[in-house]
Amino acid sequence: MARVGIVDYRMGNLASVAKALEKVGAESFVSEDRDALAASDIVVLPGVGNFAAGMANLRRGGLDAFVREWAGAGRPLLGICMGMQMFLDHSEEGDTAGLGILPGKVVRLRGDVKVPHMGWNTLRETTGFLHVFEGRHFYFVHSYACVPAEEVTAARTCYDETFASAVEAGNVIGVQFHPEKSSHDGLALLTAALQTFAA
Repeated sequence: MARVGIVDYRMGNLASVAKALEKVGAESFVSEDRDALAASDIVVLPGVGNFAAGMANLRRGGLDAFVREWAGAGRPLLGICMGMQMFLDHSEEGDTAGLGILPGKVVRLRGDVKVPHMGWNTLRETTGFLHVFEGRHFYFVHSYACVPAEEVTAARTCYDETFASAVEAGNVIGVQFHPEKSSHDGLALLTAALQTFAA
């Protein structure tokens, strides 16, 4: 059973993520303590809210350095929603630097659309372990979207314009949607991600 540490930086639906991980057979815990998180097999960076505030909270506890070091050491790292966004270099939201784990930027959703993008939408142009989820529905809530480097983009979603809805680069996986709110397909995706990390 994988031991999954969920980074607590005071933003994100931590209890829902922990419950979903336990449903798929992981042992999960929520912590802001670097030593406790370092004893995990997998670390999850969740996130809901303002990018600049999220990065400030991470820096306050030295968790930004921990997440960078964890990823740099080749350890399994999963980002959910704003957690995925924070993997990138920079966000327009607050003109704020991200963690710089993956190349790319975060921009406000474009096109003639209602913001935030809230509700069910599908994955397209999937690669890697996400390929089996092509066309499946997941739950989104966001006003900004990732523009990662092409080589790490693992799925796209259309909301008037197309945006990257998942990234994958070795030990790092990120999803813009909320698997913990996405019913059976969300749990199946978490299971697949854990299996990918264990491979």
